[in-house]
Amino acid sequence: MKMKLKAILLFLLMFSVFSYAQNKSKGDNFFFEYAYKDAIKEYTKEQVKKSLTNQQYLNLADSYLKTGNYSKAAALYEKQYQKDTTLATPYINKLLLASSKTKDREEFQSYTSKFSKFFSKELIDNSEFNFEILENNTAENQEFLLFNCYLNSPQADFSPAFYKDELLFTSGRTKEKGKIYAPSGESYLDIYSGKIQADGDVTVPKVFKKVSNSKYHKATPYFSEALNGIIYMLSNADGDNLLFDENGKNTLAIGLVSEKGNFEYLLRDLSTSFYYPYYDAATSKLYFAANFESGFGGTDIYYVHTSNGQIMSAPINLGPKINSSGNEIAPFIFEGSLFFSSDIFYGLGGMDIYTSNMSVDEFSTPVNLGRGINSTYDDFGFVLRKNDTDGSYLGYFSSNREGGKGNDDIYGFKVDEKPGLKTIIVKGLVVNPANNRGIEEASITLFDENENILKQTLSDVAGNYQFEIPFRKGYSVKAFKKGHGRFYAAFQNDQDAEAITEHLKIGLPFIQDVVEEKEDKTVIKLQKFYFSKGSSTITPAIAKELDKVAAIVVNFPEIELKVESHTNSRGSGVKNLSLSQDRASAVRKYLLSKGVLSKNIVEYIGYGENLVLNQCKNGVYCLEFLHNQNDRTLITVLNYEELN
Repeated sequence: MKMKLKAILLFLLMFSVFSYAQNKSKGDNFFFEYAYKDAIKEYTKEQVKKSLTNQQYLNLADSYLKTGNYSKAAALYEKQYQKDTTLATPYINKLLLASSKTKDREEFQSYTSKFSKFFSKELIDNSEFNFEILENNTAENQEFLLFNCYLNSPQADFSPAFYKDELLFTSGRTKEKGKIYAPSGESYLDIYSGKIQADGDVTVPKVFKKVSNSKYHKATPYFSEALNGIIYMLSNADGDNLLFDENGKNTLAIGLVSEKGNFEYLLRDLSTSFYYPYYDAATSKLYFAANFESGFGGTDIYYVHTSNGQIMSAPINLGPKINSSGNEIAPFIFEGSLFFSSDIFYGLGGMDIYTSNMSVDEFSTPVNLGRGINSTYDDFGFVLRKNDTDGSYLGYFSSNREGGKGNDDIYGFKVDEKPGLKTIIVKGLVVNPANNRGIEEASITLFDENENILKQTLSDVAGNYQFEIPFRKGYSVKAFKKGHGRFYAAFQNDQDAEAITEHLKIGLPFIQDVVEEKEDKTVIKLQKFYFSKGSSTITPAIAKELDKVAAIVVNFPEIELKVESHTNSRGSGVKNLSLSQDRASAVRKYLLSKGVLSKNIVEYIGYGENLVLNQCKNGVYCLEFLHNQNDRTLITVLNYEELN
C-alpha cells in the first residue's frame, strides 16, 4: 500500500498507539493503514447505513486530500467547520490547503479572511509573502541538478544526514528477520548508511551498525561532530518491551549514541513523541519537532539549551514566524539559515521545504524553496553542505513525488548557490523627534523603484514596524500619521548582497510641537530674529531659523504658509511698509532656495508699522526693547486645522 510522509512518523503524532484493537469500521481501519482510496470507498458505504461521526467525516476529508480530490476535501472540511467553528487549527490548515487548490488567488485570499481568528499576524504576513514569490516565480531562479539516489527501495526511504563521507538515512525496507510495523506494512524503521560518490550519488546501503540494535523504530539520525555521536529518534522501550503511558500510548524518544557505543536518552516522555533532532554546535541548542498542546497547530519546532548535549532547559517554541497551524518538522541549520518542512496551506503541495535567515533574536519570513526542490507532493528532510573545491553545494531531501522507486525516496541535488531567496528586512521605530516617544498606528509604506506599493503596515503601540520583501536593488519608505509630519527615504543596495536588514528610525514630528499661538494666529515656532536696521538681507542667524521652516515643510508637504513682516514705528511709514515687503520677499526667496515649493507659501506680505503690538506709535516715546517688540517676522500656518 502507498505510504506518504505521515504514514510512519506523523501516524505516531496523530494516534501514537502501537497496539490498537480492531476497529468495527472498515473505513477507519483503512484510514489508519493509510489506504486512503479504500478508506473513501468504505466510508462512502458506511454513511449510507448510518451517519459517520464527526471524526470519521474529517478522516474522509483527509483521505480526499491525500488522494488529490481537493474539491471534495474542501467541501467536507467546510461542512465540519460549519458544525463546529472551534475546529482544531490543523484541520483549518487542511481546509485552506484544499481550498487553495480550487480557487484563484484573489478568491482564496478573500476566503481566508473568515478564518482570521485562527491566524497570527506572522502567519498572515508569511502567507502573503509566499503567495507573492510563488506567483511571480521569484523562488524558482536557481537551477538544481536533481537526481533520484541509487540507494532507494520500494519502501520508505527518508531523512538523509551527513556522516563523514557517508550518507545516513531512515528506511522501512524489508529485512530478512524482523517484525513488521502494522500501519505501514513494512519493517520497523531502521538507520542505514551508504558511501557518497564523487557525483553525489550513494552506494548500496547497509544497516548502520553504530546505532544500538532494537526490534523497534530507529530513525531520523543526525551526526554531531561536537558531541562525537549520532542523535536519533527511537521507540520508547525497555529492552525488547515497548513502554506505554496510562492511556496505552507508545511514543518516540530522542537518544544519543557516542562513537564508542555509549547510549543515553536526551528527550523522553511516555506521552509525547519527539522527532527529527538537530544539534547546533555553535549555540549548544538541540532542535526537534514535537506536538505539545501549547503549540500553534500540529507538530512545531522547538529547541532546548544543552551543556555538551545534556538538557538544560524546558523546550522553547521557535514562535509564530516559523511554526503555524500546520505541521513543521525536520529542522536543519546551515550558514545562518534554518531549513525546515511544513504543510501550511500556502505551499505547493503536502510538505514543502522552507528556509529562514536567522539572527540572534529573530527569524526572517520563511521562504518556500520553489518548484526547483518542492513539488505538489511531500518534500521534507533537507540537508546541505558546501563543496570545498569549487564552492558549489550538494544536498539531499526526501519526497514521495511521482517517478520515484517506492514510497518516500531520497533525492540528491547540486546547485551553484545556497538555496533560498535573498530578502530585505526593513524595521525600526516611528518616533516623535521632540520627545523620542514611539508613535502608534503610523502608516508606513514600502515602494519599489517605480513608486509602486510593495507593502503597507501600521506601527504598533510602541511605534515598532517591520517589512520583509524579496531582494531588490532599490526601494523607498514613506510614513505618515494624521496630525504628524511625513517621512521619506530611498535606498540602493548591492545586487550581490546575501540579505539586508535596514534599521530605520522614522521621525514624525507632531504638528503641535512645531507651532505656537501668537497674535491670535498659529505660527511656526521659531527663535525671534531681527533684520539689520533698514536691511532685508538674510543673515546667518536668520537663515538658521528659516532652515527650520524648510525642514518642517518637508515633514508637512501640504502645509500652507503666510510670511508676515512687521517694522517698528521709527522712520517713514511709507519706507517701513516697503522695507517690510522686501523682508517678506527675502524670506520667501530664501525658503524657495531651500526646496520649499511656491504652493507652500500662499502669501508674503509686509505690514510696515501698521500692526504694532504696543503703544509705540508715531510720536510716542518708547524704550528700545518696546520698539523691538514691534519689529518681527511671523510665518503663519493657514491650514492648521486640516493638518491637526
